[in-house]
Amino acid sequence: QVQLVESGGGLVQAGGSLRLSCLASKSIDSINAMGWYRQAPGKQREFVARITSGGIPNYADSLKGRFTISRDTAKNTVYLQMNSLKPEDTAVYYCSAGSLLAMIYWGKGTLVTVSS
Repeated sequence: QVQLVESGGGLVQAGGSLRLSCLASKSIDSINAMGWYRQAPGKQREFVARITSGGIPNYADSLKGRFTISRDTAKNTVYLQMNSLKPEDTAVYYCSAGSLLAMIYWGKGTLVTVSS
């Protein structure tokens, strides 16, 4: 079992940046994969990025180049750096943990609002 707590969301103007953090309740070295997903109003949850226990990142094609996932194993924290934000990036962003096949644990989410 692992608890995940997201932070770093907020209101930002288009073109700005935000860094989201996800603090895990156990060593992230023991977690095969951690990721970020998002859900915009009226839409389904969608994949944003994932990072494996070996540090290999993977991104949604539409977000490559603007979003960067990273981790700090000493702090049991995974980050999502978001640059050049657009109004369509507005969503609740969820941290997740699990395996390469499926995410099992989820945080409660943090709201990101991008104004035009």
